[in-house]
Amino acid sequence: MSSSSSSINLTPSINGTDDLIADLLKFFFEPDDPRVKQWFLAGSPVPLFTIVGVYLVFCLRAGPWFMRNRKPFELKNTLLIYNGLQVILSCVLFYEFYQAGWGTHYNYKCEPLVFKTDPQSLRMARAVWLFYIAKITELLDTVFFVLRKKDRQISTLHLYHHTIMPLGLYFAVQNFAAGHGTVICFVNSFVHIVMYTYYMLAALGPKIQKYLWWKKYITILQMLQFLFVFLHSLQVPLRKNCSYPLPVAAVIGFNACVFSYMFGAFYVQNYLKDNSQKVADKKD
Repeated sequence: MSSSSSSINLTPSINGTDDLIADLLKFFFEPDDPRVKQWFLAGSPVPLFTIVGVYLVFCLRAGPWFMRNRKPFELKNTLLIYNGLQVILSCVLFYEFYQAGWGTHYNYKCEPLVFKTDPQSLRMARAVWLFYIAKITELLDTVFFVLRKKDRQISTLHLYHHTIMPLGLYFAVQNFAAGHGTVICFVNSFVHIVMYTYYMLAALGPKIQKYLWWKKYITILQMLQFLFVFLHSLQVPLRKNCSYPLPVAAVIGFNACVFSYMFGAFYVQNYLKDNSQKVADKKD
């Protein structure tokens, strides 16, 4: 491997080639970033696809069938421990992304995609990998909903979000564990500190419910997160000579728009319409 200050590669292999199939296979199965080839669940998409496939089968078919004639599990202690660990993990991730670049030397206007082997660059790559692993562990959110028979909470938004995030981050670890796009991980880690703190408190039971009036503001925080990510992705085409792949920035911006729409629709349905219905019921 080259010296700690040298650049290994400047551009991920997503450019068109004469052999499209070979290029796609390379993108899916061969990490463009040589630093991550031996990292856990980062060398091949097969284990991840298997995990996500089992997750979807359980949440959509096997789990509901298993629970059909059973009482819901309470899982109070399990949820307290799980959500507490997620809060700790999110705090670690926020700190790591801050120290690795976004609170130190990264440029919010345009941060190039360069794969280096100096300690700071490797720290960012490891943070992206750990963020990817965290998204796999978050699949348990839905598993717990199934076991507790909280079917209303397993929405299209919930399943889409929990499925697409680990899949997208697998390719982020392989090809984009540096530069402009990693701001998503930094901002999302902060949002998840707040979100899993709420879930941890909610797991304490009815006595604490009166203090959890701020649930809807978590959804607002999530929407603000996606707005920030979208505006941040626009910096790439607006800045001349920004050495970050425009197609990647476009995908990030598009996905932020999709999530903004879905979370916005969720907010309208669960807070604005519900409140309107309550007011109408009182008038009646």
